[in-house]
Amino acid sequence: MTKLQMVAPCHFGLEKTLAFEVKRAGAENVEVTDGRLFFTGTPEVLVRASLGCSVAERIGVVLARFKAQTFDDVFDTLKSLPLGDFIGRSDAFPVVKGQTVNSKLSSIPAIQRTIKKALAQALGDYYKTKTLTESGVRFPVRFFLHKDEMTVFLDSSGEGLHKRGYREKSGEAPIKETLAAGIIDIASVRGEDLIIDPFCGSGTLLIEAAFKALNIPPCLNRHFIAESWCFIPRKLWKEQRETLRSGIKKDLPFMAVGYDSDSECVKLSLENAKKAGVDTCIRVEKRDISGFSFPEKLCKVITNPPYAERMLEKKDTEKIYREMGKKMLPLGDNRLYTITSDENFESLFGEKARKNRKLYNGMIMCRLYVY
Repeated sequence: MTKLQMVAPCHFGLEKTLAFEVKRAGAENVEVTDGRLFFTGTPEVLVRASLGCSVAERIGVVLARFKAQTFDDVFDTLKSLPLGDFIGRSDAFPVVKGQTVNSKLSSIPAIQRTIKKALAQALGDYYKTKTLTESGVRFPVRFFLHKDEMTVFLDSSGEGLHKRGYREKSGEAPIKETLAAGIIDIASVRGEDLIIDPFCGSGTLLIEAAFKALNIPPCLNRHFIAESWCFIPRKLWKEQRETLRSGIKKDLPFMAVGYDSDSECVKLSLENAKKAGVDTCIRVEKRDISGFSFPEKLCKVITNPPYAERMLEKKDTEKIYREMGKKMLPLGDNRLYTITSDENFESLFGEKARKNRKLYNGMIMCRLYVY
């Protein structure tokens, strides 16, 4: 099969996890940069990565990577692309989104217009026509420009890969599925583990933990815009879904337990777990942090407690962190992984973390404290 150049953005701090996942999918020539990976592979690799990568935000087929300091640089590079190798004569190619950081070109609408004009010329030249109806299959085009280095790519995912299909509704200030999966990976969740989340919200950490423990591909049951693309054989999607489904480990003793003080969140977590197909190994109860106690079996507590930028007043979150310390210390042989933006968490909790890791929850800089 033809090799494709691909790109996969991710949360800052999760590049190592994503590199492992794309290599497991068969990727070659993996290049790690801040917040994204480049790699090569066949269409089969694209399909496997789309279905199985837990922390990628999306998978793209790279059309061009080049230095772009002027609009002429953008237009002249893109107008000569053999775009018809990917896009049919009547297909649509909207330039849907982009970002620019620390670059001479800063106007996103102007960059979008230039890319669209160049790609239209490239496609028209390829098919020797001046009429492009854009009435067929959709090929969304995205770009990012960082320090004058531009990447233009076809978005094969459509909806972001954090959209697993199990969370139509969420609690207040939910953690993104891809970030949750990254935290689960850092915690080295395994099939014999007991996971506890005392602030479970809509159950995202519990569900992503179950996916990891039972080897369930996170995007197995959703669809992708690339399923209609002509250069990716349709049978690949069916074949890879069947292959990945056969690797699910159903007979492991894994269990995840969630608590929340809001009965609606308890209900929502259980509903989401059922949609995700992991309700048999997830239990959720109404309980606030003052009622927390460690079970007899050793566990990993993995949680995203409230923090002031997202939900409560600072004094309220500080009270929660102190209560966490009262109920969880000493940890003994249990483990704790908690993400928060509060730089004073360790002093409020009552113990310095063994290590911490910088992660971003949306635009909020947080730290994952590991005990």
